[in-house]
Amino acid sequence: MVLLALGEEKEGSILKQKYQLKDAIMRLGPAGFMFENYVARILKHSDLKIKKIRAKIQGKCALHEIDLIAFSENKKVMIECKYHSSHGIYTGLKESLYTHARFLDLNPRFDEEYIICNTKISFQAKKYAKCIGQHVISWRYPEGNSLEKIIEENHLYPITILNLTAKEIEIFHINNIMLAKDLLDHTDYDLVQTTGIKLQRIKNFQKLIRQLFSF
Repeated sequence: MVLLALGEEKEGSILKQKYQLKDAIMRLGPAGFMFENYVARILKHSDLKIKKIRAKIQGKCALHEIDLIAFSENKKVMIECKYHSSHGIYTGLKESLYTHARFLDLNPRFDEEYIICNTKISFQAKKYAKCIGQHVISWRYPEGNSLEKIIEENHLYPITILNLTAKEIEIFHINNIMLAKDLLDHTDYDLVQTTGIKLQRIKNFQKLIRQLFSF
């Protein structure tokens, strides 16, 4: 009903794209590695500076694969990315617990721990994270620095905000084009040569992105 109502507005097509941001992020699946790459890109616009993606590190008791390793104010940060491809799924206490267990096993290699997820986080997970000093960035939380807030304020929309086919998503990911605005860093002809996507479709993508940024 909301999408139908938006379609009746003068700028309806742009409003619809922005309204579907959460769905666009969910289209980065089905595996979580595309979401991890996307998070790495958007964190470049924050105080966190990404050092490594999907690094294996031996802890006291187990070998761990860390989604992202970053630095912030001389602190080494461990980041766990939690991706869900459908609505209604919360990132919960279990994820918060095992992230902290991993952080403890890797002590003193890291100074801080983060969970970044594309869905809402449960009340229990928020309470536990706050108690142990675990940082959380999720959908609608924390207020003022939530995932969608970071994306919208910095125009860091995923490439999937466009109406792409599964093949086009794969092509852009292979070419490390994770953000919609990446398409504006290249000429339309260069993108055709790189991706094999037809010129008119590339032009339409670039036009829509410019409209998103100006709206």
